Amino acid sequence: MFETLKEPSPDAILGLVKMYREDPREAKIDLGVGVYKDATGLTPVMRAVKAAEQRIWEVQDSKVYTSLAGDPAFADAMVSLVLDDAVPRNTVAAIATPGGTGAIRQAFELIQNINKDARVFVSDPTWPNHLSILSYLGIEAVSYRYFDNETRGVDFDGMMQDLKAARKGDVILLHGCCHNPTGANLNSAEWDAVIKLLQDSGATPMIDIAYQGFGDGLEADATATRKLVAAVPEALVAASCSKNFGIYRERTGILMAVSKNTDAQSLHQASLAFLNRQNFSFPPDHGSRIVTTIMDDDDLRQDWMAEVEAVRLGMLGLRTQLAAELQRLSGSDRFGFIAQHRGMFSRIGTTPDKVEALRVEHGIYMVGDSRMNIAGLNAQTVPILAQAIVDVGV
Repeated sequence: MFETLKEPSPDAILGLVKMYREDPREAKIDLGVGVYKDATGLTPVMRAVKAAEQRIWEVQDSKVYTSLAGDPAFADAMVSLVLDDAVPRNTVAAIATPGGTGAIRQAFELIQNINKDARVFVSDPTWPNHLSILSYLGIEAVSYRYFDNETRGVDFDGMMQDLKAARKGDVILLHGCCHNPTGANLNSAEWDAVIKLLQDSGATPMIDIAYQGFGDGLEADATATRKLVAAVPEALVAASCSKNFGIYRERTGILMAVSKNTDAQSLHQASLAFLNRQNFSFPPDHGSRIVTTIMDDDDLRQDWMAEVEAVRLGMLGLRTQLAAELQRLSGSDRFGFIAQHRGMFSRIGTTPDKVEALRVEHGIYMVGDSRMNIAGLNAQTVPILAQAIVDVGV
């Protein structure tokens, strides 16, 4: 039967990783892979994570399964971090998942189980795996305008016009903060308009929040998500711990289903646990235990928050430096959007051939749609990138 296997569609980002590794040039710059790197090019283990792991090693006396939904203390910690007191805790069903990707996959499967005719409205562009998973599951994805290649900001009028087609039974997928791949975010008034549209249409929002703390701060980055879940009858929230806790390889995420119908909370919780059972049974625990240990200890939590803030400010500094250097070299302020974008990414809005020129002529690797990982830069490589962008005529 194996002879009938077909070659899967290649992953553009993973292909870029391979090309970068095989490039012999010493001065090459990797702006493709979506991981945080410090000024030395490493992705360090956070201080609080090291301390939490030491504590776990000292006291943990069993590796037995927790539960199908994961450790309840992890769910409590993450609901508090993401939603705070926006909704009562008894309105939230939650399951631990293998990373934010696992949370998204479980959310899409839940949607499919509830309504096989559901459409999922997805921003153009979005994280490519959103579309890949939807396609694999056979769920209809409907694109809505989001990024304006001219202004490098949000095409809000186009977005709202497209979302008017959503109806009850459909799902609107939104990025809670630090939009991937563009870095362009909705402002407070625009979020209010989206909430009003959701209330009027009856469509269900799904929030993907993978970068809380990397934009305007841990609390500010959660503001829109909290406001939204408090204003609608039900919502799905997929959150990742990979970035803000730096535990990429531990695959730690959570899916939350929020509903004002508290009588159905046990049904929602059981339905989510059932999905875990079908896909992987019990979720991994080590990463979630790290997060719980940090969040439940005042000293560790404060140290973690300080380190996340330092990471955020470092990326903002790189954005400001790059925008200023491009203005100096080009004599134009048209790259000012880089300083206004938030999170790890910016989409500079150029063509694939110029992205290819950056790679071939300058050893600079970014995704073909011109998404670049700001965290892949440092103070020394910013001027190199700026000169390359000007040289190829971006």
